[in-house]
Amino acid sequence: MPIYKTNLNIQSLGILISLIALITIISIATPHFLTADNVLSVIRSFSFVAIMAIGEMIVIITAGIDLSVGSIMGFSACLTALLIHSGWGSPLAIVIGMITGLLLGFANGVLITRLKLPPFIVTLGMLSICRGLTYVITKGWPISGFSEQFMFLGQGKLWLIPFPIFIMVIFALAGGVFLYKTIWGRQIYAIGGNEEATRLSGVNVDNVKVLAYMISGFTAAVAGILLIARLGVAQPTAGLSYELDVIAAAVIGGTSLMGGEGTILGLIIGAAIMGVLRNGLVLLGVSAFWQQVALGAVIILAVTIDKIRK
Repeated sequence: MPIYKTNLNIQSLGILISLIALITIISIATPHFLTADNVLSVIRSFSFVAIMAIGEMIVIITAGIDLSVGSIMGFSACLTALLIHSGWGSPLAIVIGMITGLLLGFANGVLITRLKLPPFIVTLGMLSICRGLTYVITKGWPISGFSEQFMFLGQGKLWLIPFPIFIMVIFALAGGVFLYKTIWGRQIYAIGGNEEATRLSGVNVDNVKVLAYMISGFTAAVAGILLIARLGVAQPTAGLSYELDVIAAAVIGGTSLMGGEGTILGLIIGAAIMGVLRNGLVLLGVSAFWQQVALGAVIILAVTIDKIRK
């Protein structure tokens, strides 16, 4: 039976218990955590990471890695903002921004599969390229002054629920259907489990890998557009170091860096753990420097647990 089926309940249950325990501890430590406004704020905050992490997880399942997602996020977001200010209109600018993410992911996939370059090196190079291009098109200056319709994407609410949360749920459901109900999803898990055997069975491994990196670029672009709509400004530093957050969310959520294993539910819980921990440390008045130490320790712990399970 495929790994993603056998581990779905047990592994996700263990991660969920960890999240509940963390919430309980923080709630006891500070009464300000379990308030409706704060809980919705926490979910909205980690929704951007969760959306990006869905694409990253798909890449990691193939035994790859995408270090460029943060820079793709920033470049796509700033390009969208620049087009809006140039009079292209928000809908067209958003579409172009998302297509840009797709194309950058496509470039990653082609370089990795056709030239047989290591994913780490290719996506590290793309990280630098996209960050540099972001500074080029913005000239290092932030872009602001968006319409209310555009700002609704990041700041609006539906039935008192922040709009980004709805987008996260939609992407999570779509990601689940893609991974568990389609032939491409099964092929992605198979590639991560044993790439050579999958190739010998007749699967076009290279095309599936390119698709995985395209999805990763697309989700990064969507998260970037939502983020600038939330903040009301497109900074050239948008998405800086987000690649660490999305990889951490995937790993904490049970995605194996060795490939072949990972679930959407675990991923969302992993992103939630990071969001809850970060928010809890802020409410407790912990220094931002020590927050980084705590998050790093959680990542190492998650990888250690994954190694022990293997």
